[in-house]
Amino acid sequence: MATKFWIFDLDNTLHNATPHIFPHINRSMTAYLQQHLGLDEQAAGDLRMHYWQRYGATLSGMMRHHGTKPEHFLWHTHQFPELQKMVLHRPRLRHVLKRLPGRKLVFSNAPQHYARAVLKLLHVDDLFDDVFAIEHAHYRPKPQMSGFVRLLRKHRLNPARCVMVEDSAENLQAAKRLGMKTVWVDAAPRSPAYVDAKIRDVMELPRVLSQLI
Repeated sequence: MATKFWIFDLDNTLHNATPHIFPHINRSMTAYLQQHLGLDEQAAGDLRMHYWQRYGATLSGMMRHHGTKPEHFLWHTHQFPELQKMVLHRPRLRHVLKRLPGRKLVFSNAPQHYARAVLKLLHVDDLFDDVFAIEHAHYRPKPQMSGFVRLLRKHRLNPARCVMVEDSAENLQAAKRLGMKTVWVDAAPRSPAYVDAKIRDVMELPRVLSQLI
């Protein structure tokens, strides 16, 4: 069997960011827009959502329309004084990941300092060869192709030997266009044609191995 390269999204793929982390990020981004654009809370929240829906990331809209420095934005919107309490621990995650044959990478739209901190709290940071964060994609978030291409070039990967594991179907569509196998982490009853395997939780990954190798 040829060596596989497992490319994992982070938030809502390797861990559940919905209860604590995403609300915190949303509040932090809204506060950033309030402070730096002089908006009230409602207007800042609406603009944050508009940019996220239009560009795939609030940061992209801020850079395009307001000249925001991405490093400044990401640092100030990804501060987590109580991150240890916000990351939901997954004791079996390490066991599941170690069962997968091949190398493992994380490809996240989040900044590197946050992604590495979460992986450390999940006790799986040593299982990944690299964390390819938004900085490495030159601040062009998934599903934009440029980030995927930079990741493949950096690690000299053949897309046909890669498996992308994601909660975002849109991001998987981009991966499939490049020739990767795709795993959708979602509770939806049906999956699009570009999804090779669908699981409700990353813990189920070993169950679909035969569809991917």
